[in-house]
Amino acid sequence: MCYSATCPTCSKKSWRGCGNHIPSALSGVPENRWCTCTPPIVVDGKAYPPAAKLEIPGLSWLTSLLGGGKDGSKDEDDTKGQRRALKKASTCLLWALLYIWRSLASPLRRIPGPAVSLFSSWLLKYHEFFANSTRYIHRLHLEYGPVVRIAPNEVSFASLEGVREIYGSGGSGYDKTEFYNLFTVYGRRTMFSTLNKEDVSLHDYAFDCVTHHLFEPYGSDSLRDPAHEEIMKQVTFDDSLQNRLIAYYNPTLHRMIGGFLSLFAKPRETPLADNFVISTSEKTGAAQFTLLNRMQDKAHGLDRMDMAAECTDHMAAGIDTTGDALCFLMWEISQPRSFHVQRRLQEELRSSAGLPFDKLPYLDAVVSEGLRCFPAIPMSLPRYVPAGGRTIDGYFLPEKTIVSCQAYSTHRIDESVFPQPGLFNPERWLEEKGELDRKRLFFAFASGGRGCIGKHLALAEMKTLLRDVYSRFSTIPDPSMTEGDMQMSDQLISSQPKGKKCYMRLVPLDAEDTSAL
Repeated sequence: MCYSATCPTCSKKSWRGCGNHIPSALSGVPENRWCTCTPPIVVDGKAYPPAAKLEIPGLSWLTSLLGGGKDGSKDEDDTKGQRRALKKASTCLLWALLYIWRSLASPLRRIPGPAVSLFSSWLLKYHEFFANSTRYIHRLHLEYGPVVRIAPNEVSFASLEGVREIYGSGGSGYDKTEFYNLFTVYGRRTMFSTLNKEDVSLHDYAFDCVTHHLFEPYGSDSLRDPAHEEIMKQVTFDDSLQNRLIAYYNPTLHRMIGGFLSLFAKPRETPLADNFVISTSEKTGAAQFTLLNRMQDKAHGLDRMDMAAECTDHMAAGIDTTGDALCFLMWEISQPRSFHVQRRLQEELRSSAGLPFDKLPYLDAVVSEGLRCFPAIPMSLPRYVPAGGRTIDGYFLPEKTIVSCQAYSTHRIDESVFPQPGLFNPERWLEEKGELDRKRLFFAFASGGRGCIGKHLALAEMKTLLRDVYSRFSTIPDPSMTEGDMQMSDQLISSQPKGKKCYMRLVPLDAEDTSAL
């Protein structure tokens, strides 16, 4: 008996009872080696029963798939398993071929970029996860030019046309992508995380919240309270990058292993700041010029949690961006290679006591060069191409393509505008030649109607701190610091020193020269 199964020809349970179906070609073949109900396989004029596991030269794989063997029942199971495996492999191969064909037919295939970016975004996500995406994208720009494909559906630009079209067209540029869902606060969208530009109008009141914290009720002395200093530390030292990226790219996985994940990828937790802002938003009688007063009086406006979300978002944004930019800038000024910059800055500040900032050109040049080299927001700011598609820098991009610019590359890629882009050189901003081009490519605070609304406040903060420090002190690196500590480590859109510290020593200048300041 070959198999204990129903014969497809005679419908009997046993194959042994089918002697009347024996093909003449199988005469002489042992009975337990053939199936009586099916025609034989003929190879080189010799007939082989298809169900027999015979050694057919060069066709053993075929006879194995068709069936046969010493143990009929086991062989049938093996055959079914092999067929299922073959079907799955064929399906996977079909999907792979379809995916490759669609990738090769993509409208983005003509855009320069690494071959892997045409098929997968995993390399980009890898660099994002390990806080290195800004430099990775910049290396691609250096290799491929101002327009580069960085993922199957994502293109990065480092050109003036890209900046103008993506962030300035229509007044507010293209709509934001779901990436900005990472910046919701208390489950609410703020002005920054609202995706559609038409939905932003109510949130435009948010910038006034800074005045509430600056002037009501504590003023510029607020950090003298140790409790408030702890709030600032909690907001500043954030290690939640990996946790938040996993939540964004794979929310299902994050929900399943969130508790375990927090052991090595910390979530963002700011309980002190949350309690302070929420309790403040519940109070009445806020000063008339503040965000709280304007939102409390606005009919059909934001509720209390919306107000708290706006305030928390702006407090965190002001700390992360301006603080990090100042940190990198002062570190650079303190290096021996930039000692001449520090000396010239001190001379201007000490000889111009009491003058407004717009009368201090070298201070402005130092801040501008600092923001060129160490932008407050160095990373990509993704947007969706609108319906109908758009052509940018000579490349047509279909709708829903993700496009972006990053200040780190925009400030470095065009050496006709920024010669020796890797050199910290404030003097470049004092030259009249090329002034307009430099200002056009200056992207430290983004651009367009949805650019950083805190730009002028940030500039005032930076200039105030630099004036107060360098009119009285010189700064030098602390011996405990290394260049490795100050390597740029990406966060979601800002960056921070890799070592999460920046120690410098302040050396007092001549007390007689600074007594009038």
